[in-house]
Amino acid sequence: MASDSESLVITASGEDKIGLVEGLTRRISEAGCNIEESRMAALGGRFALLMRVTGSWDALAKLEARLPAVGEELGLAIIQQRTRGATRDKPLIPYMVEVTALDQPGIVNSLANFFARLRINIESLETDTYPAPHTGAPMFAVHMTLGIPADAHIATLRGDFLDYCDDHNLDATFEPVRG
Repeated sequence: MASDSESLVITASGEDKIGLVEGLTRRISEAGCNIEESRMAALGGRFALLMRVTGSWDALAKLEARLPAVGEELGLAIIQQRTRGATRDKPLIPYMVEVTALDQPGIVNSLANFFARLRINIESLETDTYPAPHTGAPMFAVHMTLGIPADAHIATLRGDFLDYCDDHNLDATFEPVRG
């Protein structure tokens, strides 16, 4: 389906259990809609989903009408919103940033603030905590994809970011997304 057609963005959360993905995706397929993009995760015993589906106007309307009952049946709180494809004023270059550090509160906010001040959009972000090998110290990892304006001076941005990370005792990589 064309990605610039009208879409429905679905956000759902509930207690994690087997069959949630199957139950929801079956209803989407039965309505004649197509899943274009999705992110799903089980976190702390809870299930969370964010997806964008496309279809003809009547297929989307059919799905919208059915989702409240599907949510009740599956034990999911569902929010749905119509949307259209994103339009960009200028082209963006996708860059991947990975940061690892000793776990401490505020790392994500500090990183988000750094990029927001430079008007750089965070397209996706994932975090995780884990014990350090050998010592067991609590570690924190962030993986994000950025949309950097094509007219940005990448070398300066990379240097500023790595200086920022050095100042905050963060190990980081800053590389273009490949393929």
